[in-house]
Amino acid sequence: MKRILIAASLAASLTAQAQKDSSALEPVEVRAVRANATAPFAKTNIGRAEIDRQNLGQDLPFLLNQTPSVVVNSHAGNGVGYTGIRIRGTDGTRINVTLNGIPYNDAESGISYFVDLPDFASSVGSIQIQRGVGTSSNGSGAFGATINLSSNEVNRQPYAESNNSYGSFNTWKNNIRVGSGLIGGHFTTDLRLSRLSSDGYIDRASSNLKSFYFSTAYLSDKTDVRLNVFSGKEKTYQAWYGVSEADLKTNRRVNYAGTEKPGDPYPNETDNFQQDHIQLFFTHRFTPQLNANIAGFFTNGKGYYEEYRAGEDYASYGLPYPNVGPDTTFATDLVRRLWLRNHFYGTVFSLQQQSAHTGLTLGGALTRFVNHHYGEVIWAEQGLTGINDYYNLPAYKTDFNIYAKWQQDLSDRLQFFADAQFRSIDYQVNGFVDHPELFISRQYHFFNPKLGLTYHHDRWQAYASWSVANKEPNRDDFEAGQAQLPQPEHLDDLELGLEHRQARSSWGINFYYMKYRNQLALTGQINDVGSYTRTNIPKSYRIGAELQGMTMPASWLKIAANLTLSHNRISDFTEYIDDYDLGGQKTFSYTHPDLAFSPDLVGGATITLLPASGLSIDLLSKYVSRQYLDNTSNDARSLKPYFTEDARVIYSFGRGLLRKVDVIFQLYNAFDRKYEPNGYTYSYYENSRLNTENYYFPMAGRNWMVGLNIRL
Repeated sequence: MKRILIAASLAASLTAQAQKDSSALEPVEVRAVRANATAPFAKTNIGRAEIDRQNLGQDLPFLLNQTPSVVVNSHAGNGVGYTGIRIRGTDGTRINVTLNGIPYNDAESGISYFVDLPDFASSVGSIQIQRGVGTSSNGSGAFGATINLSSNEVNRQPYAESNNSYGSFNTWKNNIRVGSGLIGGHFTTDLRLSRLSSDGYIDRASSNLKSFYFSTAYLSDKTDVRLNVFSGKEKTYQAWYGVSEADLKTNRRVNYAGTEKPGDPYPNETDNFQQDHIQLFFTHRFTPQLNANIAGFFTNGKGYYEEYRAGEDYASYGLPYPNVGPDTTFATDLVRRLWLRNHFYGTVFSLQQQSAHTGLTLGGALTRFVNHHYGEVIWAEQGLTGINDYYNLPAYKTDFNIYAKWQQDLSDRLQFFADAQFRSIDYQVNGFVDHPELFISRQYHFFNPKLGLTYHHDRWQAYASWSVANKEPNRDDFEAGQAQLPQPEHLDDLELGLEHRQARSSWGINFYYMKYRNQLALTGQINDVGSYTRTNIPKSYRIGAELQGMTMPASWLKIAANLTLSHNRISDFTEYIDDYDLGGQKTFSYTHPDLAFSPDLVGGATITLLPASGLSIDLLSKYVSRQYLDNTSNDARSLKPYFTEDARVIYSFGRGLLRKVDVIFQLYNAFDRKYEPNGYTYSYYENSRLNTENYYFPMAGRNWMVGLNIRL
């Protein structure tokens, strides 16, 4: 995660180092959707050098773990493969992610699958996290944060580099990066090839990941053209069932995936997906103050997860009952594949004018998402007449947005910010797996205004902003009858911040109040088509303070820390619990319970020691208070607080052809804490007794990675 606090201390020095190798100017297409230094929003910037310090193979969310208000988790338990991130308690479906200004979130689920971008961080030049609504961006609405990744910085010097690491759980990362530098002042090309693999902390939670990244550009005083082509391919053994509360005490590494097969677990209970990206950017500078950018993109995704299922009815898959001798067979063990095949394409654009006292941006995007959900049976123990698609459910989504941003100096010390976005969505779902007859066609039109003021004087800066965000429901939310279709979510976000910076120290505090209307949450209620889907909660809110600070008391010592204190509540909440004795559901009402997965306290700290030239030692701490698995504030359905400590040692040197060599050793969870940052729960009544089943996603105990990075 990103440490706004730690970034405050390290950002200046690390960003300066990064800029020795890449252009100091943000790409135009990135600048359009990012908040600049004086924008009235809570934000953290991370440069190339800081990314490289910790990029040993873990997924991108884990590189952001030390930033404010961030909590990360991992299915495999060691940060490789499927991972998740929450910011201010909101999950990845509500965090807007862009790659060079191009939307990345899955258009139907809202999730950003970083596993489909293995080692993409090795090609990223800078990252910005905006917490809260932030500025207008392309793609889905930001209900907790925005993560903007930029890979379009210009490497002006030629280079060849290899990054290699190995560690616990047989985890490997290898890549090769080469770049031409700026040839003739106009042409540049960058290439990366990567592979990552790990057995995972959880049993059989293996990952086999491959990727490449290619970028080439023509640059001139007036016009730039850039082409990016990159791809990621993943094969991960499923580990998304978690670990039961009982097993957590005795066998916290157990994996239930594939265990429906008699005997040994099914060896190919895996998730398989490949995602290919093409991005083409055109930038023209009409004058030093006026420039325009337009980009076209195409993303192709295809993959499946495979499952062994025991005792399945042939009719459930549209298959005829086979005759074995004189008898008809109705059920069989089988292997099925659930497929996704999608295309995501469109254009993003921006027009930017900057004068001495005024900044204007007009931008937007038009995108189209086509997704085919289908399943096939590839083997059946009692015989299979042929492979068939037992469901084929296409979905279509068109998304258009246009925004205008205005930043105006009202005086030498006071700046006004205004931002207005209009977004229009057309979404069609042609059936669900369990309800193929259920067709959905919905249109949404959102207006998202933002206003703010920034006051700056000497080393002080204060800001205030009010922002509005609206977000459409996700695909699964629509699996309901026409009378129970979900409403879009609405958020009003108020941010107040104060920052003070000096040469060797800085501190800041940001207050936020996020007021939701119709926030979608699981209540346990079964809708009128028999599905458990999220339900609109009329009123809920998040209120908190994010503190951050950095000091350098000596040239060999840096101390940085961040702390988020928050209060996250639902005004009134009704829980529904299945009653297996009498049928139907029991209901229970709660007043002002905690929002699920929203800890009241999240803190991080980094102590950096520089005992000798080329040697640095980082001590990294993280604390997360209790998180509830549902919205009932029941300690019996919660994740315990945890504190972890990591240690990192980096020795850097350069000699002759070896421009730079980094030897990195990182020890994770040094105190061998047993903790779980994620989980789920469900309850039911049976034999007149309430039964609650909790499942957890444990993280690895003490583990390590060692890396060797060589740059020529």
